[in-house]
Amino acid sequence: MRSVRQDGRTGFRRALAAAVLASALLAAGTTGCARPVGPIERLDKKAKSTVRAHSTPAATYRRWGLVAPLAPAPKPQARPAVRPAGPGLPPVVARVPTRDKVVFLTFDDGAERDPRFVDMVRELRLPVSMFLTDSVVGPGYAHFGRLRTVGASVQNHTLDHPYLPGLPYAGQRTEICGQQDKLKQRFGIRPRFFRPPYGAYNDDTLRAAADCGLTAVVLWSDVNRLRPGDILHCPEGQNGATLTETTTRLLHRIQEQGFTVARLEDYL
Repeated sequence: MRSVRQDGRTGFRRALAAAVLASALLAAGTTGCARPVGPIERLDKKAKSTVRAHSTPAATYRRWGLVAPLAPAPKPQARPAVRPAGPGLPPVVARVPTRDKVVFLTFDDGAERDPRFVDMVRELRLPVSMFLTDSVVGPGYAHFGRLRTVGASVQNHTLDHPYLPGLPYAGQRTEICGQQDKLKQRFGIRPRFFRPPYGAYNDDTLRAAADCGLTAVVLWSDVNRLRPGDILHCPEGQNGATLTETTTRLLHRIQEQGFTVARLEDYL
């Protein structure tokens, strides 16, 4: 009798495993993906994740007004070479030298704090760089902390947004290093990139940026027709539109011209 019970249990377990395996293979077939078969629990998890991976993104992009997902951005094997502005000085970059059909989204100041933009960056996994000015952000650092947690990068845009060439070296250094210290205090990081207000700089600006530990001065591309490596200076809300709405329009333009969005830190 003991061996009969063992054989019965073995047969039941085999039948259960076969049923689960058939169900998982059927689910894989409906999504067009065949996956290796492992333990029953792992197989069930893979079947569920396959459904999510193929159904969620399309709905997510439609929710944000896009008719198709953004193409995944390639990650370069090595960062493209950029020339320093001089001995001991960081490079000044308005377009990254690459043949990849990618562009980079950058936002300045921190005046607009559209709460839906955080959701947009998270759900679309949108790589964006935020160049923050302390006096503009004011009490809004918590908003940019939320953006950092969903993948945005925070970079330096001075303490008070002055016209830097009008200041002596010491004043420029205070503006740039002071914001490095603020961002370190707020987020625990020292940015790698610096954007001078109005895109205006001189040799003292570059020396101050280098002395403050910044590795690149990032300007922007001013073009109507996109080119590989363009750094886009994204407009904040215009004509009553929110930051989310203006970003959606920009993403439409990027897709229409056959480009996608990449992370600036991967290329620079």
